[in-house]
Amino acid sequence: MPEQQTPEHQSPDQQTVGIAVPGGYQADPAALAGKTILVTGASDGIGRSAAVSYAAHGATVVLLARNVERLESVYDAIEAAGGPQPAAIPFDLAQDTEEAFIALAGVIEEQLGRLDGLLLNAGVLGQRRPLEQSAWNDWRDVIHLNVHSQFLLVKSLMPLLREAPKASVVFTSSGVGRTGRAYWGAYAVSKFATEGMMQVLASEMENTSDIRVNCINPGATNTAMRRAAYPAEEPGSNPSPEEIMRSYLYLMDDVSAGRSGCSFNAQ
Repeated sequence: MPEQQTPEHQSPDQQTVGIAVPGGYQADPAALAGKTILVTGASDGIGRSAAVSYAAHGATVVLLARNVERLESVYDAIEAAGGPQPAAIPFDLAQDTEEAFIALAGVIEEQLGRLDGLLLNAGVLGQRRPLEQSAWNDWRDVIHLNVHSQFLLVKSLMPLLREAPKASVVFTSSGVGRTGRAYWGAYAVSKFATEGMMQVLASEMENTSDIRVNCINPGATNTAMRRAAYPAEEPGSNPSPEEIMRSYLYLMDDVSAGRSGCSFNAQ
């Protein structure tokens, strides 16, 4: 009789959507010691908070974003807090040549020698209007950065991730990527694609590697993107990025090994 799977060993074809981190989870101060984790969109908001949090728990963090000045600010904050020396790589995810992403993977391998985790956090909101009124250029740009660049990063970095003993890939989802909502246009479609990419990759990794692949929906968080999407909303009514880091730590911590193909809620 086949061994019954527990929720901790979820098969990607039995994907769980909208689940929470185990209630008793509390990250050990050294939970990520010895790990190297790449964070995209690391210069601001959730990406910045995740990078700082990962470093505070022992990880060497690779900071990836376009804005050099903001990257340097995150770099300095991690060093000032006594975390492992990070690596800051200015990189524009909007570029559409695969060679650029392959070169990025080569730089990470040459400078750091390993990659244990990948947080795909960078994204753009784009226009919020009916589909029939959406500008083609905006639609194309949102889909490219939120979907195509994620694919190119995963594809280019997979050889490094396969070498890690228990690698983790975390995509960033959204509530509008699970249930469509009027006027969310390309952003919502891109997040549906993100959920699908996560499921496909998790299924491919099953029985072929120890890489786990999941999504996080951060929920309403006080970030620049949230403020742009809801300009009339009181920003202080939502938690700060620092307040939702528990899920981000859990999925990079080895205690989540075996959880793959799942879509988590950070709140």
